[in-house]
Amino acid sequence: MNKSILIVDDSASIRQMLGFTLRSAGYDVDEAVDGKDGLGKAQRKSYQLVFTDQNMPNMDGLSLIKSLRGLPNYRGTPILMLTTESTDAMKQQGKAAGATGWLVKPFDPPKLLEVTKKVLP
Repeated sequence: MNKSILIVDDSASIRQMLGFTLRSAGYDVDEAVDGKDGLGKAQRKSYQLVFTDQNMPNMDGLSLIKSLRGLPNYRGTPILMLTTESTDAMKQQGKAAGATGWLVKPFDPPKLLEVTKKVLP
């Protein structure tokens, strides 16, 4: 079975680069333009991994993570923050919200795929 991954980011270029990297490795990828869009997609389809940005309109990444963790089928799903935010305080907030891990933009495609393989069941 193909592993389904949801990318949530308001930057079209980041969604495109991330999507290309993951699709090239054989993953099934859907994209959302912000947290609200991502939450709606996650409620309609089950994903094995979610990548989310922090700073987005309508719903930020931390709010999205908290909302996803409240859904029964996302309690144990890996959720990775992919953001320009890199302060320890922000990372602590991410961990408290339920983020599995943290990657800083710009991302390195081989490292991204390595992390993806580690967290996917």
